[in-house]
Amino acid sequence: MTRYILIGAGAIGGSLGGRLTQAGEKVVLVARGEHLEVLRRRGLRLRSVDGDETVQVRAIGGPEEIELVDEDVLVLATKTQQATEALAQWADAPVRSGAAVIGTAGERLPMLTALNGVAGEQLALRYFARVYGVCVWMPTVHLQPGEVLIAGTPIAGMLHIGRVPAALTDEADRRLLAQVQETWPRAGVAVRLPADVMSWKYRKLISNLANAFEALTGPSADLSRLVAAANGEARQVLDAAGIAYTSDAEEQAAREQSFSKSSVPGTPTDLGGSTWQSLSRGTGNVESDYLNGEISLIAHRLGQSAPINAGVAALARRAAARGQRPGSISVDELSRLLGL
Repeated sequence: MTRYILIGAGAIGGSLGGRLTQAGEKVVLVARGEHLEVLRRRGLRLRSVDGDETVQVRAIGGPEEIELVDEDVLVLATKTQQATEALAQWADAPVRSGAAVIGTAGERLPMLTALNGVAGEQLALRYFARVYGVCVWMPTVHLQPGEVLIAGTPIAGMLHIGRVPAALTDEADRRLLAQVQETWPRAGVAVRLPADVMSWKYRKLISNLANAFEALTGPSADLSRLVAAANGEARQVLDAAGIAYTSDAEEQAAREQSFSKSSVPGTPTDLGGSTWQSLSRGTGNVESDYLNGEISLIAHRLGQSAPINAGVAALARRAAARGQRPGSISVDELSRLLGL
């Protein structure tokens, strides 16, 4: 039986791992610090629109605590800024058949990259031969150790998954992806297998540019004008670079067929996205350098600039380093700092 090892048990990894566990799949959650301690002692609390349950899970701190086998599937669900450390830690872990070591995880096991942005797949390919990009649509929140909030209804979310690069897809890939598409919906997650998952990830990258704005000003602020400016700049850069991304119409049609976001009973209604959560938890770092900063990177490779996205990425980076909380900057002040 396939075993899914979720490397990173936060909002996405915890929600997905918890739901898969409830669906009867073999799951291991990889966590650290107080979160790991609570998972081991009490289990994983899943709070959703439909209920409040605590799931008993197997939780470990790293590859030294598990014996990997060929049937294992690794799912990377850290923040992108934490991905390289995690990939390096797991790539050389031995894979066994009985008592014999038959290779390493990087050589033999599939790695699914359930990360925001588009850098995770390239990072993973440095360490793993078989990499599958995952475009994640799951409104989830992780603020307290041992607990995740799932706001998607009637299902938790939708995932687009595919081999990276797509041209390498072979029969083994098709079998794995078909298995995921068959089993994961039982956990309340819709799965689609597009011909090129990266076009979906680039389109989501555009949507995720708003994360830094929300984190800096708070989730209740009216950011429509500033976000539209950042998105417009990003589209110009991607178009100039010849990078394809899913059309707005196709993305909207897929979203309308999947889920809606609702409030989880007993929780605040103004909870924000992944960058907001990082500032709220005081992690000291945020993923904006791999979201807004990705647009800057592409622009710089073209000999151009992306001042709006570069500016907000720098502000988010500094806010995290200084321990600032969401809402530390007003919309007017942010507009002034970005020259908008």
